[in-house]
Amino acid sequence: MVSRTDSSFARVTDTVAALRGGGRGWTLVAVAGGWFFALGLRFVIPALLPAIRADFPVSETVAGAAITLLWVTYAVMQFPAGVLIDRVGERALLVTGAVAGGLTMAVYALSPTFAVFLVATGAYGLASGLYGPPRGTALSRIYAGNDGAAFGIVLAAGSIGAALLPPVATYASGLVGWRGALALTVPGFLLAGAALRRFVPRRDAEQTDDAPDPGPDAAGKRARIRAYAGAVRDAVASRTVGLALVGTMLMLFAFQGLTAFLTTYLVTAKGLSEAVAGTLFGLLFLSAAVFQSAGGALADRYGHGRVLAAVAFAGVPPLVALPYADSLAVLVAVVLFLGMRLSVGPISNAYIVSLLPTDVRGTAWGAVRTTLFVVGSLGSTAVGAMADYDRYTTAFFLLAGLTGIAGVIYLSLPEREDVAVGHESGDV
Repeated sequence: MVSRTDSSFARVTDTVAALRGGGRGWTLVAVAGGWFFALGLRFVIPALLPAIRADFPVSETVAGAAITLLWVTYAVMQFPAGVLIDRVGERALLVTGAVAGGLTMAVYALSPTFAVFLVATGAYGLASGLYGPPRGTALSRIYAGNDGAAFGIVLAAGSIGAALLPPVATYASGLVGWRGALALTVPGFLLAGAALRRFVPRRDAEQTDDAPDPGPDAAGKRARIRAYAGAVRDAVASRTVGLALVGTMLMLFAFQGLTAFLTTYLVTAKGLSEAVAGTLFGLLFLSAAVFQSAGGALADRYGHGRVLAAVAFAGVPPLVALPYADSLAVLVAVVLFLGMRLSVGPISNAYIVSLLPTDVRGTAWGAVRTTLFVVGSLGSTAVGAMADYDRYTTAFFLLAGLTGIAGVIYLSLPEREDVAVGHESGDV
């Protein structure tokens, strides 16, 4: 028992040393800090909607459309951000995303009308969307071999932001108003931008110049563009990437459907107060942070496909149990286990990014993320349509079924090393 404990401790120590070596610990802190604010504020805006609607007399439908705008603009920015990675590198985009996020918070704070509020919402969706793709490729490049653990830490930081920032902002809005609450986040974004500029290393020049280079020969330029587009298409359309993409798409669809209406369901169907329901919603993300930080390291050790499948299958029972939870204690347990499903993020990100060729990795990853978030965002629409007919139980069973299908798909994923060997021999 002692030797096993010593061995586990040694593995943890080795992982931490690998993440910190060569000054990379500060890089991880900077990227995680930026994601803490970028993701957390996407959940702060919905939390402040009651106060915002008190200032701007708009219907719930219009207010909901503003949140849809936030996520749609985030999804739309994924592909352009991916293309820009291959042109200018990750550091410039991460810094720009963080600084732009702070500027949009200032626009929120100064917005005199709902129209300006909508402009700020769309702008923040674009700014936070600029952060996602370079975050992934930077972690995969800088922490090769331990990218699962690195992804886990960074995404856990985002989950902590999603859990902590909404209640803090809600409390602050009672003291300084919702505009003041959002203004208080500006220094955090700017500090994150400064840290990213200081600690994220540049990519080598040859890694940022592989995209088509315009030349005087128009025919040659078109040929280079076609070749580049073909390389991106081949990277995204490979069987292994396609399987991982479909599995993750199903998990994201279920996540969006669950989180969009979990608080409403707890209030209307379970009779909880808004405060208690909001606390449980925060617990979901705190639980996710724990599972995310552990899931990436487990995938590095035991294999990404196996751990992804285990997480997906483990995510089915809580969804099935949710409609039958009849006490607060049981609801707390169910919500805590629901947080496990969010550990799919760091594991699938590390797996997919590592399979994309380095010369088109940014563009291909941006295309993958756009597809993921556009399709995944439909989950809230599907659950909302069923909720209108009081079909929450049916909706949760549907999400459980899709989660189980994702688990079956993940079981068929080969290990990354096997895919790499296949590429070298021409088998894949």
